[in-house]
Amino acid sequence: MAQMSAGGSDRVPTLHKRVTQDTIDAWAKVSGDYNPLHTDPEFAATSRFGGTIAHGHLPLAWLCELLVGWAGMPWLGGGELLEVRFVAPVRPGEDYKVTGTVTTVENERAMIDVEVAGPAGACVRGKATAPVAGPSGGKESTP
Repeated sequence: MAQMSAGGSDRVPTLHKRVTQDTIDAWAKVSGDYNPLHTDPEFAATSRFGGTIAHGHLPLAWLCELLVGWAGMPWLGGGELLEVRFVAPVRPGEDYKVTGTVTTVENERAMIDVEVAGPAGACVRGKATAPVAGPSGGKESTP
């Protein structure tokens, strides 16, 4: 589990992701969501996005990967994504950075600003809360 200072402002190690149409097609197969906006380049070219875009759950999965990598498995049992907003599409053929910055730590829980950003800027922004080890490293002290 991540061990934090009470002051926060710690950076979560950045993830780097590359999206291809094959990535999007694989996500469609796993999710069963074959919306042509994701899987049909000809159809998607006529949309307001001008091409295919990734399913929204793909960058959410990256945020979960980021937080599990930082806080450990306890994030899966006690962490939350909060106030997530999709501000731009995630597109095939582009590289993305998945980042987090701890803003506060209180009662052994960290509040983290999270973001997925591509070449044109932010695509997904939000907050997360994650359990963190206290000063004892998450271990109860015994007398």
